[in-house]
Amino acid sequence: MRLKGNKVLSLLGLAKKAGKVASGEFSTEAAVKSQKACMVIVSEEASWNTRKKFQDMCSWYHVPIFLYGGKEELGRCIGQELRASIAVTDPGFSEAIQRELGNVDERRA
Repeated sequence: MRLKGNKVLSLLGLAKKAGKVASGEFSTEAAVKSQKACMVIVSEEASWNTRKKFQDMCSWYHVPIFLYGGKEELGRCIGQELRASIAVTDPGFSEAIQRELGNVDERRA
């Protein structure tokens, strides 16, 4: 499981270097609403309100959403501090990350 987790975090880091990530609540929300987000990852440590907000928004805009990792983990993998939400804006990176997350039904928020 840890190896799989490292792969997800590594892919997020690569996506960030390629400029295909929006992070933080405001930027993630803007990416979803502008229909640039291919997927959203919300930290498992995010508050109930943050989870609900992104679940509702992603449902409305038909964007896949996943709960994954801690705030520190998500932030560190993209060279930031704590991050509760990340939007991936590239279809290729999104597909690869979702594939690494394994069973989509188990991880979906």
